Amino acid sequence: MSNYRRVVCPGGSFFFTVVTHQRQKIFSSEENIEILRDAIKKVKNVRPFSIDAMVVLPDHLHCIWTLPEDDFDYSSRWREIKKLVSKKIHHQSSSNTVWQRRFWEHLSNDEIDWRNHMDYIHYNPVKHGYVKSPADWSWSSFNKAVDKGWYNSGWGCTEPVEISKMWRVN
Repeated sequence: MSNYRRVVCPGGSFFFTVVTHQRQKIFSSEENIEILRDAIKKVKNVRPFSIDAMVVLPDHLHCIWTLPEDDFDYSSRWREIKKLVSKKIHHQSSSNTVWQRRFWEHLSNDEIDWRNHMDYIHYNPVKHGYVKSPADWSWSSFNKAVDKGWYNSGWGCTEPVEISKMWRVN
């Protein structure tokens, strides 16, 4: 049995990295991305949380969630999302396993930390060479963030200085 400990902070904002099993490119298809979206919606309806930012890449995803003030249990939410997705798409992968066993979480310490992780999320498709600009990646919350006034549409065409040091960490 594992002794793995998770951060406990009711109402916290958390950055997550969730990876597919053996980095399989499961989320290369729109169909599988829709399965992921549906799973997230179902879990959110039962156990609410807000998604501040999200990007889905072929073999992993990053997001920031903010939990309700009296709730710290993001782990069971991820368990349910992973189960729902696995039930629908396990037959498409080379094994019966869709996800890596765990996920990585980071509690945002302050607004600067939260903003740096927002930037990290939105720049990620550019970092991986999928697009030249965050605005060009369909499976990201970047364009919604532009609509909210958090970014200008040309942001991220070059690597943001504030997050360049994060590549070694996340």
